[in-house]
Amino acid sequence: MKGRLWRIIHVLIILNFAVEILYGTYMVFMVIGGRRWPLFAQAAQTPIEVIMKRRLYAVETWIAMTGLAVYVAVTEILPRKTRKWLRDGRWTGPGIALTPLPGPEARAEAEEEAE
Repeated sequence: MKGRLWRIIHVLIILNFAVEILYGTYMVFMVIGGRRWPLFAQAAQTPIEVIMKRRLYAVETWIAMTGLAVYVAVTEILPRKTRKWLRDGRWTGPGIALTPLPGPEARAEAEEEAE
């Protein structure tokens, strides 16, 4: 039951990010300014208040996109990579080439050899 509850919370967090991204995109392109596409040359005739509102919603959307990317990376991608690295017995990843620390048996053998 506990695992299922965390899975529901996980899905709700992702849905919250997705709704925020869709809402921000809708506000920027459909509602604020009354146009359906980016302003391009029409920005010269658009009042600064409208442009600032669009920018604020755009920043909010980018923050939600970044939050979703970080959340998915930390909760989905990183655990899978870590399990793979641990299963293979070596730590290799982008820019990482480390060998794991020896276990207790290897340390005991090294101590015996040192004596």
